[in-house]
Amino acid sequence: MATLSLNTISPSSRVRCRVSSLPRSSVHSIPLGRLRRYPVAIKAVSSRSSVAASSGSNESILDPLGQVSIYSASSGEAVLIKDLWDQTGEVAVVVLLRHFGCVCCWELASVLRDAKSKFESAGVKLIAIGVGTPDKARILAERLPFPLENLYADPDRKAYDVLGLYYGMARTFLNPASRKAFSRFESIKEATKNYTIKATPSDVSSVLQQGGMFVFKGKELMYARKDEGTGDHAPLDDVLNICCRVPVV
Repeated sequence: MATLSLNTISPSSRVRCRVSSLPRSSVHSIPLGRLRRYPVAIKAVSSRSSVAASSGSNESILDPLGQVSIYSASSGEAVLIKDLWDQTGEVAVVVLLRHFGCVCCWELASVLRDAKSKFESAGVKLIAIGVGTPDKARILAERLPFPLENLYADPDRKAYDVLGLYYGMARTFLNPASRKAFSRFESIKEATKNYTIKATPSDVSSVLQQGGMFVFKGKELMYARKDEGTGDHAPLDDVLNICCRVPVV
């Protein structure tokens, strides 16, 4: 089984579920990116892209994110993000893939698929969102394969804008973080043996979008990581550790 334990974060800067005891100097706000329609900031505890959220202001991030309408890959019907998990306390891992034609995202999706049983045994809901239309999502789901019931399409990149995920030519092709993908060549090769470029969004500007990974408990943001570049995914071990530490209601 492929692994995404990328050990890019030192033990001293690994994510913690509670950071309210940290000094104010260690907390900074991440800007929202291209669209600034929502007054939301995610608080970080290091200069890395992995962040943990303290209780309070970060609960409000789900207010704008929850109102974003995306599309079910299985039915093609629109659904609000806030309706994808129980807001009273269910734990959800929300993964934003770059787009459905990204080879690194096929690898990430294969790892998430293989880890699905671990999430389910911990009572955690797995939600994968990608840039593109539902028919593009179904191509990935059928050829990888990936469970349709866990896959959603965001053709207008609305969720990405709300979360302030990185976008642009430099991030996509020139960021040093993208070099990590070369170390996973065999894993990517295995995941893309049935790959087709037909899964790529028709809007070519969409391929410049970067992804990220977020863990919520109900409305509370427990963990957030913005991919610095193509193939720079969150270490899955970190995400599983967060999920295992969060009590499931």
